[in-house]
Amino acid sequence: MLIVYTIKQVSGKCVYFVGDNTKPMKRLFTTTLLFLGLITVWSLQVSAQNPQGGPPRGGAQTPQVGYGKITGTVLDSNNEAVPYASISIKNQETQKLTDGTVADDGGGFTIKNIPEGTYTLNVNFIGYEPLEKGPYTFTGKGESYDLGNLVITSSTMELDEVVVEGERALVEDKVDRIIYNAEQDKTTAGGDAADVLRRVPLLSVDLDGNVTLRGSSNIRVLIDNRPSTITASSIADALKQIPADEIKSVEVITSPGARYDAEGTGGIINIITKKNDLRGGSLNVNTSVGNRGTHLRLNASYRTGRTGFTLGGFGRYGYNITGEYENEQTLKDEFGNVLSVTNQQAETNNNMLFGRYNFGWDYAINKYNWVGASVNFGIRNFTMNQDQRLTETTDMNGTRSSLEDVVMDNLGNTVDISANYIRTFDEKDKEISFITLYSQNKSTNDFDIETLMSDTPQDFDLIRNENDSYNKELTFQLDYVEPLSDKAKLEMGAKNITRSVTSDFTYSVGTSESDLEEVPRDNLSNNFDYEQNVMAGYISGTFDLGSEYTVMAGGRYEYTTITANFSDEQDLEIPDYGTFVPSINLSKKLSPVNTVKFAYNRRIQRPSLQFLNPNINASNPLNISQGNPSLDPEFTDNFEVSLSTFKKGTSVNVSAFWRNTTGSIQQVRETIGQDTVFTTYQNIGNEDAIGIGLFANTQIGKVRLSGGVDGYYAILDNNIDDPLYAASNEGFVISGRLFGSYEFTEQWALQFFGFARGRQIQLQGYQTSFYIYSLSLNRYFKEKRGSIGIGAENFLNNGMKMTSSVETPLIDQYNTNLMRNMNFKINLSYRIGKLTTGQSRRQRKVDNNDLKEGGGGNQQMMDNQQ
Repeated sequence: MLIVYTIKQVSGKCVYFVGDNTKPMKRLFTTTLLFLGLITVWSLQVSAQNPQGGPPRGGAQTPQVGYGKITGTVLDSNNEAVPYASISIKNQETQKLTDGTVADDGGGFTIKNIPEGTYTLNVNFIGYEPLEKGPYTFTGKGESYDLGNLVITSSTMELDEVVVEGERALVEDKVDRIIYNAEQDKTTAGGDAADVLRRVPLLSVDLDGNVTLRGSSNIRVLIDNRPSTITASSIADALKQIPADEIKSVEVITSPGARYDAEGTGGIINIITKKNDLRGGSLNVNTSVGNRGTHLRLNASYRTGRTGFTLGGFGRYGYNITGEYENEQTLKDEFGNVLSVTNQQAETNNNMLFGRYNFGWDYAINKYNWVGASVNFGIRNFTMNQDQRLTETTDMNGTRSSLEDVVMDNLGNTVDISANYIRTFDEKDKEISFITLYSQNKSTNDFDIETLMSDTPQDFDLIRNENDSYNKELTFQLDYVEPLSDKAKLEMGAKNITRSVTSDFTYSVGTSESDLEEVPRDNLSNNFDYEQNVMAGYISGTFDLGSEYTVMAGGRYEYTTITANFSDEQDLEIPDYGTFVPSINLSKKLSPVNTVKFAYNRRIQRPSLQFLNPNINASNPLNISQGNPSLDPEFTDNFEVSLSTFKKGTSVNVSAFWRNTTGSIQQVRETIGQDTVFTTYQNIGNEDAIGIGLFANTQIGKVRLSGGVDGYYAILDNNIDDPLYAASNEGFVISGRLFGSYEFTEQWALQFFGFARGRQIQLQGYQTSFYIYSLSLNRYFKEKRGSIGIGAENFLNNGMKMTSSVETPLIDQYNTNLMRNMNFKINLSYRIGKLTTGQSRRQRKVDNNDLKEGGGGNQQMMDNQQ
């Protein structure tokens, strides 16, 4: 949970800049604050000894009291701010450094109290060419120079067919987010987005691809700052559609401001894909082959004059994905007497085919006006098989058994069409943008159960459930940014999201494929329509309070209307509601590289289709589940505090957080008959999470190490008085990660990664711990046009077991999945094209971060098959 800038110079020398992050807590409060206080005192002492932070400059003099002032903003060639750039002034007469500072997060800087004399100003930042301005003369009469925008150019070398740029930090810390630069990590080559997210501080991704942020699965995933219905039914399935090689970086936004939708109580994950804003044409080819799957990715781009085009495609085929499934459940009556004991086991075999294709166009009308459009299309074909699932149930009538083949299909396609317009002005940062987005997701979640043998007579041997769902979204968004001064900025905007969700489900039974008949009961065959409209407005301000204090505060109001009904015209009474969500971020810069931050925000979480879908999932007839269309949203208050510092080349970040959720959407389990567990969802829970985290980054010679440990104490309670159904649980959850690399030469590099998570706390039980690791060796081609490498994952074992347990007065259940995840692969990438740098325009995009989504699509289906 610590964030660090590590910027590598061509010569190999590294400079570390620590950014800022914010996290809070509730328990162990005194101990944590004492720890933070000790570090703060130490940082203040360092700051007092060296006011500009970092190591003292050779030959620098202590600034003299004066009256002059120089201000400005450091930008790169794309008009983006360059935080932490070094600015210094040199006396022309003595040729010695007189004073200096470091640019803030927006690239701005101010040097005050400049004594009489004539000075030149120098701007330096690793990876950029030095910039010198001046001379500027001060006579002691209060002269002030506003230099405006100072543009520094990247120190790149244009080769015959490719541009090679300086290396970026693996992890960066920004005001409201941390950034993991995935393109620096070669161990994920040939993988998907889930493999990348496992490496990101604060995140945990289990073996099924379910994502949590500080233990919360209530997150919103954006792709290039935009929402997509690709995640509407399943974040885990969506991550499988995004290749790791296409991801440039991952942003984890733990304290979203008012500009973001109010939903996503745990936070926002923004996946930034690779783009090309350079002039000329290029073609990137990337492929990998392994014993578990293979993929091919092609990306082409062309930019000339004011116009740019991009076209790309990715396909991934997974095979040889095998495992085992076991389920043991004991059902009891209210007096604790055993009603039945069921044991199930099966061999599993899965196949998957994923693809994602995109086309983009943008045009700069003139200096102030820009338009762009894009189309993205994705496919998902995931087939899960349980071969010869054996079920044995013992009750008061004896023991009976059955043998079944189960096939589950999770199929779908998505379409995202966006268009946007941006108007800028001569005044820096002033901007108006208008954005539209249409997104559609069509999903099919079917299963067949064919009975091969049964001890009890049956009227049918084949059960089929067909569930087609549609999710459509239309979004309009207007944003305006107005700089009030060089120390204040105002943002405001409005947004409207219209959603239409449909679930069409049927059950059919028969003795064979040819004589299947639909079951007419409404709860088994019906059509469910859910319409939602969210209107929102926000205002936010960022203010420099002086004395190195900065505050960003704002508020957002959202009004939601919902209509829902079944095909039999049965309407559900769901009231409209309005929500106001405030947010505030306060930071104090102790020195240019030491910052402490505090943050508070309130969030809501509306239930997505996964929790609403009334279709009964009975792919395991003894362990069934159903959504609840009448769910209300849940509300969360988040508090954070953090401190970043460094010493002797090692950067460290310590942080704490407290998250409280009311009306939490929780699973509720009850028994049907003597042998069946039924699961649904209700707004009956309270959740508290109090945690701390540590992340560090260092480099020793050619070895670079990054690692961290996250820990939190979870408290869950469903607030039910009936002792048969009351449930609560609490305990610690610990996870950690370690990433390292070693550069043999400029052409050869070795990288490794490991992640482990301790036992997960659930409302009615636990999920066991797990770990994963990988190793890769890469050889770069001449001029870094590409690379070839080999990789190995989990190569010291041939299977990973995970057990989920449920323990209540009525149910004891242990569900175990074995995944054979040993994998070996060969990766190849190559880039063709002659490119030169060119100006690009910053794009604003739609952020529909507003639905509660589970980590996995149709989670009950996944639990019953893995």
